[in-house]
Amino acid sequence: MGLTAAVAVPTAGFGFSAQADGNAAVPSASMDPSLVFAPDSYSELTTSITDADGSAHEVVYRFYKVASYVANPVDATYQSLNVSVPVQIDGTAVEAAGAPILFVNGVGGYMPSSVAGNTGIGGNPFGGGTSRGQLALAAGYVVVEAGARGRSLVDSSGVYYGTAPAAIVDLKAAVRYVKSNKGRIPGNVERIVTSGTSAGGALSSLLGASGDSPLYDSYLAELGAANASDAVFAVGAWCPIIDLEHADMAYEWCYGSLPLPSGSLADRTLSKELSTAYGDYVASMKLKAKGFGTLTTRNLDEYLVKTHLEPSATKYLSALSDTDRETYLAANATIGWSDGKATFSWTDFLTHQGTRSKDVPSFDDFALSTPETNLFGTGTTKARHFTLFSLRHENGDSARLDADIPAKLNLMNPMYHLVEDVNRNRAKHWWIRVGAEDSATSLSVVGNLHARLKNLGDDVDTSYYWDAGHGADEDPGDFIKWIARVTGYKRGVAR
Repeated sequence: MGLTAAVAVPTAGFGFSAQADGNAAVPSASMDPSLVFAPDSYSELTTSITDADGSAHEVVYRFYKVASYVANPVDATYQSLNVSVPVQIDGTAVEAAGAPILFVNGVGGYMPSSVAGNTGIGGNPFGGGTSRGQLALAAGYVVVEAGARGRSLVDSSGVYYGTAPAAIVDLKAAVRYVKSNKGRIPGNVERIVTSGTSAGGALSSLLGASGDSPLYDSYLAELGAANASDAVFAVGAWCPIIDLEHADMAYEWCYGSLPLPSGSLADRTLSKELSTAYGDYVASMKLKAKGFGTLTTRNLDEYLVKTHLEPSATKYLSALSDTDRETYLAANATIGWSDGKATFSWTDFLTHQGTRSKDVPSFDDFALSTPETNLFGTGTTKARHFTLFSLRHENGDSARLDADIPAKLNLMNPMYHLVEDVNRNRAKHWWIRVGAEDSATSLSVVGNLHARLKNLGDDVDTSYYWDAGHGADEDPGDFIKWIARVTGYKRGVAR
């Protein structure tokens, strides 16, 4: 998408010093000067954005670069953010002062993510199509793109400085920066909607679940984060890789019977041990689902089929022509079709799935080679075990996890803030998406997250994309409309 820069000066009639809610852009006396947003320092750019319906829109927007969102950055290359504010869409001037803010993170694999080198609003980090940030900008929303440290960063002395909980602390600090600049940063800072995919989806979920949790305060203080709330209004999460300490158990419960892509089977003894242990964990959460009562590993499969998978297949098959549907069903004999609905058992679904993509254990592997073991590295130690199962398999039954691991697991897991220590300041609106053929983690992970949020009374819109894999996003336009609905936003026209 071509970008055209204009002179970085204020445009008449689009002031930021006095927002619609009457908050003047005056820094508080206690605010660190380095954390004060400069509303007049921007580049005005023009780009063409194709929306989800295929229509192109010319968008003029202001692009702001913030050198760092913390006063004491460890690495400003990653601890920086960009802000994009629409000024004109298809020739009509817009007023974004009260617009929702889409807060985008581009994290994948818990690797570092930087926006410092960007010269305009970013694209889709998972490739293909128009990014959610661009769609939001074309809808009149403000877009904040924040970088964050990641697990692979290592300094000259060999110290890993982006391992847990660096990424979530950074993103919280970025949210605090935005909120502390209410009245200076355009947009409604009380209507921040997070967005992320895979590990970024996990971090988006964690931002939503852990808003204002005191567990992070010491880390944020060390960075010199702004003295403001880090709670967000709503969450967009695609294939979130969460609940890492239980992920190996969940994976074996879900995919333990399936072969690897090579055709060989994962270790059946290890798989059974982990799958059995998952039963205790699921029971401990006391999740409930309509029509199923309390969820256990005895009915979790049926819950996933009836609540998520059959509706997903039904939607997919209903959209096909009669001829294409017949062809599909003939090629996929385990999927039934009756009275306009897809029907199948959990066993049928696994047969349709065919293979698993990860060996056992899938996340805390014995060789300490997975991204997650690196995520829980510390100091000059690149990777560590974070489950007793893997640690004791390698080091004996008396081995104990390093003393800091349990607390770091809580810092990195949204389920902790939704189940063990329920956070009243969590986001109350959730958009969750995952591919039905995404075997990057167990399909029960999203199912459990959905059930728990429903139990808490939150607004949850969850969908499994049929026959889609990791990182799929098949209804981005609906997400943009969902933001407008849950935030109550209607595009403002400049006066």
